[in-house]
Amino acid sequence: MYYIGLDVHKKTISYCVKDASGQVHREGTIGANRNELDWWMKTLPQPWTVAMEATIFTGWIYDHVLPHAAQVKVAHPVMLRAIALAKKKNDRIDAGKIADCLRCDFLPECHMASTEIRDRRRSLRYRHLLVRQMVQMKNRVSGLLLETGVSHNKQRLHKVRYFQELISNQEEVPESIRPLLKLSRETIVRCQKTEYALVSSLQRDPLLAERIKRLRTVPGVGPITALTWALEIGDVSRFRSIKQAISYCGLCGDEKSSADKILRTPLSKQRNKHIQSVLIEAAKLAPRQNHELALIHEREKQKGHVNRATLAVARKMVAYLLAVDRREKDFVPSEERSTAAA
Repeated sequence: MYYIGLDVHKKTISYCVKDASGQVHREGTIGANRNELDWWMKTLPQPWTVAMEATIFTGWIYDHVLPHAAQVKVAHPVMLRAIALAKKKNDRIDAGKIADCLRCDFLPECHMASTEIRDRRRSLRYRHLLVRQMVQMKNRVSGLLLETGVSHNKQRLHKVRYFQELISNQEEVPESIRPLLKLSRETIVRCQKTEYALVSSLQRDPLLAERIKRLRTVPGVGPITALTWALEIGDVSRFRSIKQAISYCGLCGDEKSSADKILRTPLSKQRNKHIQSVLIEAAKLAPRQNHELALIHEREKQKGHVNRATLAVARKMVAYLLAVDRREKDFVPSEERSTAAA
C-alpha cells in the first residue's frame, strides 16, 4: 500500500507518495484542476490511499479521487498540530507530514458528508447568506431615513403598503435618498423571493421530505431548524451519545484541567456555527410550545442567568432531535407517553 499526502491550495496541490516503511517514492506539485488530477492518478503505483486537510477546496477533490483510491481520508485542520506548530513549514513538508500521519494511523480524521448532503447543505448555507444580506439592507433603509430626519414606524417600515406611502410623501422624504430607498427595497424583495424558493425546494426534496416532517414534530422546531439539523448533522449514527451531539452543536464549554486545577471556559469555538445559532434561536421560543422545556427554562432561570436557561433548553432539544432521528419516529410529548404507559 502506498500512502499519499495532499496539501491543497486554490491553484496548486502539493503531494508526497510514501510506502509503508516511510520511503518517499515521489513528491511534487500539480495544478488544482480535474484534468491534471486525472493524469496524475494514472501515474501512481497501485494500490494507494490518500489524505488531505479539510479546506474549502476539499469537497470536489474528495469526490473526484474517491472512485480511484483504496481509501480517501480528510484531516481536521485544528488537530494537525504537527503541521501547525512546525518550525519549518512549506507545502512539500506539509504533504509529507500528512502522508506520515496517514501511514502511521495518526491522522485526526474528520467526518465527510455524502455528496448529496453537501450539495443540499450548500443551498441552505446560501439561504443564510441571503438572510444576512436582507437584514443588512433593512438596516440600511432605516439608517437612510434616520440620517435625513424622516420620521417612520420601525415595526411597519418594511411592509409593502407602508413603504409605498412613505416614499410617496414628497414633503418629508428628500429626493436624494429616494433612488437608494427604491434600490434597497428591490434588493430585499429579490432576496426574499430567492430565499423562499430555496427553502421550498429543500422541503420538497425526496431525500429530505420524510426526515424534515419527523423533525418538525419536536417542540420549537420549524422548517429552518429541521433543515439545518438534517443537513449539518448528516448521518446521526456517527454520534455515539447525546454529549457528542451537544459538543458538535457548540452548546458546551471547553475544559482545561491540569493536576488539581480545573478551568471551565465559555462556549467552545470548535463547533458547527451554523447549527449552533439556529438551535439557540429556536430554544428561545420552544418553552412557549412545550411544558417540559418551559420547566427546564424556569429551573435554570432561577439560578440567575437567562442565557444558561436558553442553553439548557437547546441541549434538551438536541436530545429530542437525536432520538427522533435515530428511531425514525415522530416526537411524543411526555404527557402522552405517561398516559399510554398507564
